[in-house]
Amino acid sequence: MPATENLPPPEAALVAAFHDHLALERRLSPNTVLAYRRDVTQLGVFLARSGSSFAGATHATLRRFLANQATRGYARSSIARRVAAIRTFYRWALAAGAVDADPASALGRPKAGSRLPSVLRPAEAAALVEAPGTLADERAGRSKGERPRDEAARSRDAAVAARDRAILELMYGSGLRVAEVCALTVDRIDLDRRRVVVFGKGSKERDLPLTEFAADAAEEYLRGARGWFAPEERPDVFFNLRKKPIRPRDVRTMVERYRRAVLPDRRLSPHTLRHSFATHLLEGGADIRSVQELLGHASLGTTQRYTHVSRSRLQAAYRQSHPRA
Repeated sequence: MPATENLPPPEAALVAAFHDHLALERRLSPNTVLAYRRDVTQLGVFLARSGSSFAGATHATLRRFLANQATRGYARSSIARRVAAIRTFYRWALAAGAVDADPASALGRPKAGSRLPSVLRPAEAAALVEAPGTLADERAGRSKGERPRDEAARSRDAAVAARDRAILELMYGSGLRVAEVCALTVDRIDLDRRRVVVFGKGSKERDLPLTEFAADAAEEYLRGARGWFAPEERPDVFFNLRKKPIRPRDVRTMVERYRRAVLPDRRLSPHTLRHSFATHLLEGGADIRSVQELLGHASLGTTQRYTHVSRSRLQAAYRQSHPRA
């Protein structure tokens, strides 16, 4: 958790209570809870250094805090999230009787930039998700002319390749977030029905289809390679090389490794596969409401970003293809 030692004890206690409210009562995602706690802690430190407190803050004080954040070079999207955190905090604090007024009620939120999400082309996405198997085959071919690798090393490499392929197929084929992949348990994957159940932001459940590729990759991993990582009775699906449940950091490192190998000129993150999932569905004719349900977006406006990506691609294809464009 973000440190609160720079806050006066009453303020630190209030931040801790707010954290519990978000995590236990509202059941927001761990990342959102930590981000909001960090944002409110930063506000508390700013107020304490200004000789004020949460209860004594005014609308003008909060605006000064946000201006200070902008001066320090924070992106508009980060400042927009801080506004959301502060408004949520003061609504809760007022209802809990911790403050007498809500100075954040009229706080404006800066407009975030309109940057479109990065999206892979279908061939690029296929190359990335198939990279674990491709690289494993290449490595095995090279080893024939080298000193034979021991059985333990070969077993580990095969298990890692199967695990990585399953993770990549789930993110691209079903649109899973990194945190959703890491939180998967064995009972949530139904290979017979080719379905996977995930709990997304706000603990919202989604029952998602598995592509044939994802189902095959998951079956290969679960019924073969997973045993290298953990005993069968462990509930988690994916593990790292230390045989502990895999973490988002592990997935990001894994995706970066394959990106360098097969797409060295592209910049991407694990979330790029989710962006590509949504965009390719829309380009293939899927209804935007269906894509919204598959992604687990609370707002249709969030999903509509991908229509802009699809439209820009269509315009680019038109300009490149039509003789009079």
